[in-house]
Amino acid sequence: MKNKILIIKTGYSEILDDRNNSRKVSLGDILRTTPLLYHFKDSSVTWVTDNAAFPLLEENPLIHKLLPYDFTTSLQLEAEEFDKVINLEKIPGICALSDKIKARRNRYGFTFNSQTGEAEAYEGAYDILAVGADPKLKKENKKHFQELLFEMVGAKWNGEKYILGYKPKEEKTYDIVLNTQVGQKWPTKSWPIEHWDMLEEQLIKKGLKVTRQDKQCKEVLTNLYSYMDWINSAKLIVSNDSLGLHMGIAMNKKVIGLFGPTPHKEVYFYNRGEAIYPQARECMPCFNGICAVGKNCMNDINPKLVANKVKDYLKNEN
Repeated sequence: MKNKILIIKTGYSEILDDRNNSRKVSLGDILRTTPLLYHFKDSSVTWVTDNAAFPLLEENPLIHKLLPYDFTTSLQLEAEEFDKVINLEKIPGICALSDKIKARRNRYGFTFNSQTGEAEAYEGAYDILAVGADPKLKKENKKHFQELLFEMVGAKWNGEKYILGYKPKEEKTYDIVLNTQVGQKWPTKSWPIEHWDMLEEQLIKKGLKVTRQDKQCKEVLTNLYSYMDWINSAKLIVSNDSLGLHMGIAMNKKVIGLFGPTPHKEVYFYNRGEAIYPQARECMPCFNGICAVGKNCMNDINPKLVANKVKDYLKNEN
């Protein structure tokens, strides 16, 4: 009989961020958690998430049961027993629920402290909680997200990739996708619109076929399935640090990521891309949604540099 594994990852909090938000779903954080499934490939995995993330996880061959995080699911889980319970959310209420679910063997991730009313780490998650909570440690961290994730469950990451269950349309009609938008939580991640304009102009002058996110129809901007099809429509993606970046990685695209206020070292491109970031400032990465010095570091990323990187990667297209 297969071991029963429960993974709770709703995206209401980010694993390496100390600011929890119970209303906005971080789809990128959910997607980059999927390599963990390889560690449990011989088990029966139940994954609990927000309804908004279903398009990312349904049809995933390593998830045997996908459940929405709601009242009915909570009642079911409290009556069910698992071999291992992995809670990857730092929302106190979710931690309290996780603690009530029967685990025959081990618990990993985050638990509820009934005295403080806050989330705290199980033993294997101390490093992740520390890196997420301490800006100094977060700046000094040299491990990829996947390394820390696997260490949390007592395992070693060996280069396992993201798993996207949805199979987008295969037609590749463009050379480059320009993924211009970022979520409301991190407006400082955004590269200036005039820089995107300059990059687009330079790429078109090189004879490349370009598609750009902020020029798409409402369907692409609001429907996750259509968005995934759009991401899949090109060979290479240029993106801010956002869902589109992780989507490109999951689809084995060539990806150029633009970073400033968030740490590029956490992201692994699986030898199919790289991070571009400004020359080091003392404040980088700051992890702030609002620039404290009045000049967003993203402004310092040169569009010409990005265009040259795009050309180099497409030149080496397999």
